[in-house]
Amino acid sequence: MTKRAPKDGIDESELEIGPPKTSAVGIPGVVAALRMSLDQMGPVRSAQTLLTVNQKGGFDCMGCAWPEGEHRHTAEFCENGAKAVAAEATQRRVRPDFFAEHSISDLSARDDYFLEQQGRLTHPMIRDEGSDHYRPLSWDEAFRVIAEELRAMESPDEAVFYTSGRTSNEAAFLYQLFVRGLGTNNLPDCSNMCHESSGSALTETLGVGKGTVSLDDIHSAELILVAGQNPGTNHPRMLSALEKAKKNGATILTINPLPEAGLIRFQNPQTVQGMLLGGTALAEEHLQIRLGGDQALFQALGKALLEKEDREGGVLDSAFLEEHTSGLDEYREQVRALDWEEVVVATGLPLEQIRRTADRLAASKATIVCWAMGLTQHKHAVATLRDVVNVLLLQGNVGKPGAGVCPVRGHSNVQGDRTMGIFERMPDRFHDALDAEFGFRSPRKHGYDTVSAIRAMRDGKVRVFMAMGGNFARATPDTAVTEKALTRTRLTVQASTKLNRSHLVTGRRAIILPTLGRTDRDRRGSGEQVVTVEDSMSAVHASRGRLRPPSEGLLSEVAIICRLALEVFGDAADGNRPRADWTALMDDYSLIRRHIGKVVPGFDDFEERIEPGNGFVLPNGPRDARRFATATGKARFTGNRLEYPRIPEGRLILQTIRSHDQYNTTIYGKDDRYRGIHGGRRVVLVNSEDLEAFGLPEGALVDLVSEFSDGVERRAERFRTVAYPTPRGNAAAYYPETNVLVPLDSTADVSGTPTSKSVVIRLEPAAVPAGQPAVVGG
Repeated sequence: MTKRAPKDGIDESELEIGPPKTSAVGIPGVVAALRMSLDQMGPVRSAQTLLTVNQKGGFDCMGCAWPEGEHRHTAEFCENGAKAVAAEATQRRVRPDFFAEHSISDLSARDDYFLEQQGRLTHPMIRDEGSDHYRPLSWDEAFRVIAEELRAMESPDEAVFYTSGRTSNEAAFLYQLFVRGLGTNNLPDCSNMCHESSGSALTETLGVGKGTVSLDDIHSAELILVAGQNPGTNHPRMLSALEKAKKNGATILTINPLPEAGLIRFQNPQTVQGMLLGGTALAEEHLQIRLGGDQALFQALGKALLEKEDREGGVLDSAFLEEHTSGLDEYREQVRALDWEEVVVATGLPLEQIRRTADRLAASKATIVCWAMGLTQHKHAVATLRDVVNVLLLQGNVGKPGAGVCPVRGHSNVQGDRTMGIFERMPDRFHDALDAEFGFRSPRKHGYDTVSAIRAMRDGKVRVFMAMGGNFARATPDTAVTEKALTRTRLTVQASTKLNRSHLVTGRRAIILPTLGRTDRDRRGSGEQVVTVEDSMSAVHASRGRLRPPSEGLLSEVAIICRLALEVFGDAADGNRPRADWTALMDDYSLIRRHIGKVVPGFDDFEERIEPGNGFVLPNGPRDARRFATATGKARFTGNRLEYPRIPEGRLILQTIRSHDQYNTTIYGKDDRYRGIHGGRRVVLVNSEDLEAFGLPEGALVDLVSEFSDGVERRAERFRTVAYPTPRGNAAAYYPETNVLVPLDSTADVSGTPTSKSVVIRLEPAAVPAGQPAVVGG
């Protein structure tokens, strides 16, 4: 039997604080995965889904984008993957009567956990102007309303079309085709808020905005640096790859402000060693760096390698440098001027630990650097990642086995969506191929990214906002500004599987389009359909749902896009519209893949390469042939001015993080057991010496107040202090609750990514609500 949805959200008065863990997964991870699966799906449905997730011929996990190996376990999923599957395949339903019972005002007072727990959406719904309730409407009426608003625009740029990283390749390709057919490139996506900095840095230095390694490279590396990443929670299956690398002789170093349980010790649930014998110690050493100090560290490592080369020789790959790189002299001059004392201040690391790390680099013949949001969400993120590339280039650690760059993507097809054209600034070669295939002229004017889209809505320049998946209102920075911006539109449209905050923060009118998920069977005119995704390592494979959809007549994302295109464009394109047979594409997804094969490089013979149960790896110039499509035709060294956050007196630098019971903005549960947090989310992790200096006990109730150059104070209220082993001057708290603190205009140079890992805050004592203790203990 499944459990009914809770009637209330998280009661923060039930918060309990304990010591952080020093190992990840094991029996507790298995129990947690099974508990949620049974609660949401029941035993039969749990078996149906969990035995087919990430299997050949099954469906791709809608969680992270970590790849599957050629040889797969019977249980090819992690704890958080099981949670993601259970959340989508839940038997709970949000039907029209739910919206009749609950007003938007009522639901707006509920927390994210409550909204997530209600279940799958089943019917199209509309909020009429001035109403406080959604009401059901037909699919035909929904598409008619959206089309009328789009036709009423004075300019195509009055519409914004957001994309979540869950969207399949097929849906993403049609979505961008429809949007460009309207005449705009306003295609913000979740990449803008996470790995945009990676794409910017890697495109400039290596000529490709993706990673250059495979799973086999991870397994055969001699040295792996894991920087600004917590795979134990965010990419748990990565731990298996690191364990295999460790057993093959690799040294693993972690670079992170917080110690993370999964990188300390991994108890692999697939092995006897993991379940009964204590598991495998992964990281040889933890470099507990200050927030934003990573650029200083990598510049210091580059400086140390160059100095060691001068003293001893044989450290650098001279042949690679001569044949395949440019800009070395500028880089050499820049890092040699680096001041070691400033490096220690910026990083908070002992100089001897930095030199020891450099010695390990010098001794390694195959090095990989993996990273995630801890590096990408700072003002100087792009410069930091350029310096990561610089260090790897010195020893030729690109384009050879066991070596390269490994930006670990979050959402399951976020990389594939970009490959399909979900980007406000696609290169002309993509536009040219798209135009040739569909017989129209796509717009070349750059569109809005996420931050500029919010600004445009705030300024009254956007009439229609549409999101293909995701939870825009909660994923974005500066929550108060973003929510007000959304309310200034005439119509907001959300294609969604489940209820979330973005359905409650709306334009004058709002439409919810319920859609099929990865686990759902998708039958169209030509039969059962499959979609495809691209993982973090550029491997493309098929995904086929098996479950009966939550309601009859539920449409896939592909069908939603095609139905909308037919309503807007009509059966036959006229004027400057794509010449696409939207009806045929809706009924047979192989026709979409045929178009993709003619537009996107690397997708030749697309259909044949994904069936039956196969997949393929996209071409990657740096990895495959040390070919670099940069401005110089070579891998580029860059000289970058050193930057790092300066902490004002009496202030902290805050990073926003996930708990273990969440995925992106989706809150599955109330705990973060690896960090010792149970029953609540409104906590701020602070070094005990900082708490003492501020005169605050552990468990004190405080408001977090961010300070920015615009003079606006942004406030997140009623958080409990937790004494935690984070560097002095640094703090951490969960998003989306703390997104309110991230200023809209505080973005990374070049990429425009919000700086969610470097927010200046102060702590202010808060009024204690009646019935709650003044201080919460462990």
